[in-house]
Amino acid sequence: MHVKSGDTVIVISGKDKGKTGKILKIFPKENKVIVEGINMLTKHKRAQGPTDQGGIIHQEGAIDASKVMYYCDKDKTGVRIGHKFLEDGTKVRICRKCGEILDK
Repeated sequence: MHVKSGDTVIVISGKDKGKTGKILKIFPKENKVIVEGINMLTKHKRAQGPTDQGGIIHQEGAIDASKVMYYCDKDKTGVRIGHKFLEDGTKVRICRKCGEILDK
């Protein structure tokens, strides 16, 4: 996948277009990601015994990974990601717009 858990991304299509958030979890087999504050779902939870309360819970739903782009803090916009090999042979991700190395 072009994004990793913990990356800041911007949504490029759908009802949350233009919003940014941090990736909480990725599902590579389904090609989906869960982004903080994006695609909020409402779930009605039943009480599970006398100590656990029920109620309405708001949580993030998964969206397709193709609908998000990496958000570059330097460029203040969504950017494509490229890959580059360093002198010591390690492969790192780079910003296609400014050339900055994303993996620290």
